Amino acid sequence: MKRVQFSEAWPESWKVSYAYDLVEVYGERGRRGYTYAYAERRQRTLAMVGRAAAPGATVLDVAAAQGNFTLALAELGYDVTWNDLRADLADYVRLKHERGTVRYAPGNVFELGFDRRFDVVLITEVIEHVAHPDEFLVEIARMVTPGGHVVMSTPNGAYMLNRLPKFSEHPDPSVFEAQQFAPNSDGHIFLLHSGEIASLAATAGLEVIDHQVFTNFLTNGHLRTEPLLRILPRVMVRGVEWITGRLPLADRLHTSMVTLFRKPR
Repeated sequence: MKRVQFSEAWPESWKVSYAYDLVEVYGERGRRGYTYAYAERRQRTLAMVGRAAAPGATVLDVAAAQGNFTLALAELGYDVTWNDLRADLADYVRLKHERGTVRYAPGNVFELGFDRRFDVVLITEVIEHVAHPDEFLVEIARMVTPGGHVVMSTPNGAYMLNRLPKFSEHPDPSVFEAQQFAPNSDGHIFLLHSGEIASLAATAGLEVIDHQVFTNFLTNGHLRTEPLLRILPRVMVRGVEWITGRLPLADRLHTSMVTLFRKPR
């Protein structure tokens, strides 16, 4: 993936995307917890895709924003289709594209009318932005080939500092329809809990193959641990992450989760 050179002539959406890239990809701006958390999510998500299908498989990356996962998968040999509501971001992703097959399909993914289904559909940090996550997952499942997979990452609603509502306990999700699809964390509506995943999967006709919670308070710099990240070696931070992931209260200690679903043949 090429590193692009910032330009004041860029559209505002490109400038915002570049600011995120500085933290997420290049580790700049001094937000080490954010950078570590993003790296952990990226590593686990790409590993899930690798379990689901070998290079050469078709992947649809939904709401892919600045395309970091799209480009990484293309470089690994997958045939990747980038999608986002913000059509102007496609050319920003093209600037960073270095090698591999990337197709571009901007717009509402449910209105594009693809002429094929995909081996893997990737939904990273998307489902928390929709008012009806159950219906969203149903529609996503329809885009997957029989025997194919969905890989989903989303913030963990059971994390001890989360204050957003639980989807399964809200009487009328339609009240959130006006605010859905807003970008970044300001647009979060529901944060799913691990216990809700099986029910959502069943509604969508999917099977849960694997589910992981990850990114603890140290890795993400929460609870005033950011200064520690400036002095601790990365291997130690990952070691603490490994330990907390095996504790009985893992759901309460981790901010994120990733799930691998399979669509039966």
